Amino acid sequence: MILEVEVLLSESRKPKILIVDDIPENVELIEAYLSAEPYDIITASSGKEAIQKLKEEKIDIILLDVLMPEMSGYDVCKIVKSDPETQFIPVLMLTALFDIEDRIKGIEAGADDFLTKPINRLELKPRVKSLLRVKCLHDQLVADRDCLEIKNRVQSILTAIIPTLLRVVSNEEKKVIINQMTGMVEKTLLDMYHLENRELDFAYAGKICAEILNQLGGSFSSEVGEKESSWIVRGTKCPWRGEEARKNPILCTLTRKIISNISLKVDSNFSVEALKTIGNRNDCCEFLIKST
Repeated sequence: MILEVEVLLSESRKPKILIVDDIPENVELIEAYLSAEPYDIITASSGKEAIQKLKEEKIDIILLDVLMPEMSGYDVCKIVKSDPETQFIPVLMLTALFDIEDRIKGIEAGADDFLTKPINRLELKPRVKSLLRVKCLHDQLVADRDCLEIKNRVQSILTAIIPTLLRVVSNEEKKVIINQMTGMVEKTLLDMYHLENRELDFAYAGKICAEILNQLGGSFSSEVGEKESSWIVRGTKCPWRGEEARKNPILCTLTRKIISNISLKVDSNFSVEALKTIGNRNDCCEFLIKST
């Protein structure tokens, strides 16, 4: 997925750029070159100060001078790239060195890009934007991964609790719980999938049904039905903790309602019939989606 990074950056917090150079005039020049952009500029006059600023600030990119006293840019880059907390921050090395050996040394230290001094304004701005785009995409992937991990943990907890919960409540309470859960699943589906009306699209309905039940922990597939204008959703593993489902056949009602609601969102003329269910001691679950 391609993100419009410029829009994303403008709508969120300003990207923080750390400029590291022991010569104040160089820092001022780079700040001036980038002043027209929506950046938050942080500066450091030494390698040690740069490391400290990384601990204090959420930096998005480092513009790093190579030749500095006490701690060189190479040393700073190695520290940045060896720390799991900072290793994905792009480092743009600023150097007056031209030899290929110097560039190789920078690559070995973990530098992501290079600019040769004196810095050219027209070259600096697109390089910075390009590296910020990479950082933005990486941050989005990490956020998506963390969100997915949390979602999976919550689903695991819920699928473990639901059978026990339903075992101890009355039939009327079970109906209420199942209706509430079905509504929550339906809202999630509307957010995740654009379930716009797709006239007589059995394959689409079956695919989405199987996918959702698999996300809940089941093992479902879909295939064309034997009868005309029909589709089968078949499961060999119940999303509600298998053996527990055999003790609580009402869980099959939840599965059927989920499939029914998905199918109706695809086409209001669809109906669902339960042919087999694990809760009724069948070897699998089998639901028939058909046109009314």
